[in-house]
Amino acid sequence: MTTTDRVLYLFGSAAPPVFDVAAVIRDAQARGFDVCLGLTPTAARWLAPQLAELERLTGHPVRSEYKMPDEPDVWPKADVIAFAPTTFNTINAWAVGITRDFVVGVVAEGIGKGIPTVTMPCVNAAYVQHRQFERSVSELRAMGVTVLYGEGGFAPNQPGQGKPKEYPWHLVLDAAERLHGRTS
Repeated sequence: MTTTDRVLYLFGSAAPPVFDVAAVIRDAQARGFDVCLGLTPTAARWLAPQLAELERLTGHPVRSEYKMPDEPDVWPKADVIAFAPTTFNTINAWAVGITRDFVVGVVAEGIGKGIPTVTMPCVNAAYVQHRQFERSVSELRAMGVTVLYGEGGFAPNQPGQGKPKEYPWHLVLDAAERLHGRTS
């Protein structure tokens, strides 16, 4: 864990690049961020064997569920949020305001709170043919979310031909640093 005034909420959905989140946390910490990790319930299930280590790495509980109303917040306030990878489901739920998952609820509320947010999808080329996906990306951008998709961001592969080790995580952290710089 890094002691810093810069708090990054790093959120992830259940797409194969999420398995590399420990390395991303270390990179973010090397950049001076105190990282709090949040996951969709499915991503948390995928990473269940690593959760204790991820908590040790960040120094914060890994969250995937809403807290009870009378429970205190266990994380410091976010300066910037990076949500990657985001799935087809997550992008669409977020854009239309379906906040069943904790991390989607945080980023939806974060828009209203003015917390700078970056996201980078991880979807295949078949999903992006669904008209709602482009509408959702456009809607998030219109709400001020930096969406790294298309040129300068994530480019979809054909179904079954994903390359999770080539997911450009550095673009997400670079954008988080730029966004944080605008608010400092």
